[in-house]
Amino acid sequence: MKDTKALIIGAGGFVGSYLINCLRHEFHMEVHATKLNGTTFSHPSARIYDLDILDREAVRKLLDKIRPDYIFHLAAQSSVSAAWKDPMLTIDVNIKGSVNVMDAVRELPYKPRILIIGSGEEYGHIRDGQTPISEETMLRPGNLYAATKACQNMIGSIYAKAYGMEIILVRAFNHVGPGQAPIFVVSDFCKQTAEIEMGLREPLIRVGNLSARRDFTDVRDVVRAYGLLSLKGTAGETYNVGSGTAIKIRQILDLIVGMSSAKIGVEVDPAKIRPVDVPVIEADIIKITKATGWKPVISIEQTIKETLDYWRKR
Repeated sequence: MKDTKALIIGAGGFVGSYLINCLRHEFHMEVHATKLNGTTFSHPSARIYDLDILDREAVRKLLDKIRPDYIFHLAAQSSVSAAWKDPMLTIDVNIKGSVNVMDAVRELPYKPRILIIGSGEEYGHIRDGQTPISEETMLRPGNLYAATKACQNMIGSIYAKAYGMEIILVRAFNHVGPGQAPIFVVSDFCKQTAEIEMGLREPLIRVGNLSARRDFTDVRDVVRAYGLLSLKGTAGETYNVGSGTAIKIRQILDLIVGMSSAKIGVEVDPAKIRPVDVPVIEADIIKITKATGWKPVISIEQTIKETLDYWRKR
């Protein structure tokens, strides 16, 4: 009996390698994955293809070639700060690119299951009494990245209902772990700490808003959630993926500094302060737990230690 085929669109980012490992070794799927033209990405457990999701014909041809049973759409402009700097690119990739993928899937002669990855940022400005945030909470996106992801989610929901497609929608909250780019807060703090320990920079961590509370989940827990949702999620439904617990950025910083023997000071860097920032983001994960049995199992302390060790080795 042949392996079930999975296609990961946009595997060259932080989550891609973790999802490949998870689908191959935990869910025993044959894994195919795409990267952007001109970028370098390889993985021993997947076949890799070049793909620009803004090229609709290229998307269609690749799907015809692979004929996947499950599609995981990760490709996105996923940095909030980068979205402020280049709104048009963010709109093109996150909205037009996603529609290209959905249209190509819609034209297939069979119905693969497709997981569309959105963000907890879509909820935006959370009002008193709305935390933890359920999937029914009104969306009030507070930044350009969040607005494009909310639009992607709405279109995916419409496609599922209008065309009878097997689209499952995800709102993933902050996920962290070894290998994440330092434009994201936990990896940024860990990289700065490792550089201080090695004498590569002055003993001072530059930070943005430390009072914001965010829901952090280890990337290995996140990809396991994706695998389970692809099998057990209901088409047209949206599922939060998060830890269910918000933690202050200040506490994250304290944990990282506490794991270092170096004496480290802290300084606010105006360049790291976002134009608009939401005070608290925390996921209600009852829906995904009921649907799949998933719960995160890796502690924030373990994630931080392994992320710090990753940068120390770099």
